[in-house]
Amino acid sequence: MSHTILLVQPGIDPETRICIDYNSPEECIDGICGFYEAYLMNLNPTVSTFTYEITQLFDFLDNLVYISCLVYQPDTMMYVQFDKQWIKVELFIQLGCQAIQCQ
Repeated sequence: MSHTILLVQPGIDPETRICIDYNSPEECIDGICGFYEAYLMNLNPTVSTFTYEITQLFDFLDNLVYISCLVYQPDTMMYVQFDKQWIKVELFIQLGCQAIQCQ
C-alpha cells in the first residue's frame, strides 16, 4: 500500500482545485472513476445507474484543466508525481481487470 494523493483541477478557476487522499494507487483509480460517475450524476440527476466506455472516461480526463497523482515511494520516502497518461494506463489496466475479474 502506497499512500496516494489525487490532484484535480476541473475548471480554469483555481478555486476548483481538489486534493484527495487514498491508501493506494488502486483506490485512487477507483476514486477517479467515482469522480467521473459523480459528474455523470450531476448531468443526469434522474438516472441512478450509468454505463460508459473507457474512451468516454478518457475524454472526461482530457477536458480537465489538470489531473495527476502523487504516489509515496517507501524506499526513497518521497512522493513521485504521475501524469494524466499514467492515470489512463492505470485505468485501462484496472478496469480491464475488473471486466474479466482478474483481481
